[in-house]
Amino acid sequence: MRMWASFLTTLLLFLSSLAAANDFPDFTTLVKQQSASVVNISTERRLPNRSKLPPGIEIPEGGTGNEALDEFLKRFFEYGEEEDDSGNDSLGSGFIVSADGYIITNHHVVDGADEIMVNLNDRRELSASVIGTDKRSDLALLKIDAKDLPVVTFGSSEDLEVGEWVIAIGSPFGFDHSVTAGIVSAKERNLPAESYIPFIQTDVAINPGNSGGPLFNLKGEVVGINSQIYSRTGGFMGLSFSIPVDVAKNVIDQLKETGEVRRGWLGVYIQEVTRQLATTFGLDHPVGALVAQVMPGGPADGVLKPGDVILEFAGKSVDSSATLPFHVGSASIDKDVDVLVKRNGSNLLVSLRLGELRQQDLKEQEEEVEEKEEQTSDIVVGLAVENIDDDIRESVGIDEGGVLVQRVLSDAAMSAEVERGDIITRFDGQLVEDVQGLLKLSKLVNTDKPVAILVIRDGAARFLVYKPEERSEK
Repeated sequence: MRMWASFLTTLLLFLSSLAAANDFPDFTTLVKQQSASVVNISTERRLPNRSKLPPGIEIPEGGTGNEALDEFLKRFFEYGEEEDDSGNDSLGSGFIVSADGYIITNHHVVDGADEIMVNLNDRRELSASVIGTDKRSDLALLKIDAKDLPVVTFGSSEDLEVGEWVIAIGSPFGFDHSVTAGIVSAKERNLPAESYIPFIQTDVAINPGNSGGPLFNLKGEVVGINSQIYSRTGGFMGLSFSIPVDVAKNVIDQLKETGEVRRGWLGVYIQEVTRQLATTFGLDHPVGALVAQVMPGGPADGVLKPGDVILEFAGKSVDSSATLPFHVGSASIDKDVDVLVKRNGSNLLVSLRLGELRQQDLKEQEEEVEEKEEQTSDIVVGLAVENIDDDIRESVGIDEGGVLVQRVLSDAAMSAEVERGDIITRFDGQLVEDVQGLLKLSKLVNTDKPVAILVIRDGAARFLVYKPEERSEK
């Protein structure tokens, strides 16, 4: 009896292992079908010839910075006359999107290159020209002179699910057509200085040289472009980030048509809705993009207000602050769009005309808040604050009101992460006209509920959650 029980147990374990093996995806067919459309990209940046300079004279890589001196060195020592072929080489990946030779890769792969070479799967090496690049999305469109090339099929990054299997094909460290696999770890990831891209996060092994290569789903469709890794060593540490293909298609279409990218501009500073902020603004759960500041003269000026939570833009859901820049950037310029916001606890549909994003619209105001003597400040809500003048208001981009934080005194204010130098412009949704105005507003709030404080810090507006301390009975 014991022998039969042991046999049945072994049989069940064997069958379960077979079932598990059958559930594990087979990537071989996908790789065979798609590898030919993936390319290796190498670049070269030529440097001025320094070999004929006199001994002891060293010139920085970018030149002397003095036109007269450069001309003197060129005339008498042939400096810069010839090009040295020992320039900086760079390796990356890309993939073919048209049979006549259009190729997608990352902007940072080809940025500053004097020569770009594309190595195809059949071992041909062809020179590529740049049709256009877009630094903000880190995308570039190249063109090689070839015909009847194998091309990829685009999928939908919006339909991609967390936990779904994906694979990457690329050239890590120059090892071309290397294949790695993993799952989607998260979507709509914000990365520092990359506000436009809602990245796809995966645990697919990505290393230097994979940049610009495709991320495939199990249908063999491109759902992302591998772009960045998070690493403390320079190599893979389990955190890889890809540009969603839905973002890339819009950018590449514009690069192919005009060589540049135009984007819509809303003219607001936004921040993520945390769980505490969601409660403060009457939301059941964290969702949408919270408007922290409206830029004077921008498309949203007079339409949106600080404290509005954008829930939909042009009919598309805004699940988080990471998704709004993409929706705005890909919308038609100089056309009216509908925006659904949560304002004062109620849904409100507003309409505005979208502007065009330009570099000057992105510059943060760099003027710092002027510091006053601490003895002139008043103590309100656990803060030492003082009134500000019109010069300070102009320097931080507000038209009226505001008080300057000189010191943070109470535990409640510290918990709210208020900092010295912050300018408080709104308290519980109301304009803070001056110190006395803040004092009056602070006496009206319910100590049982947190309130939102809007502050200007380093030229940008942000909401903080302040939990009022219980007032002692006099």
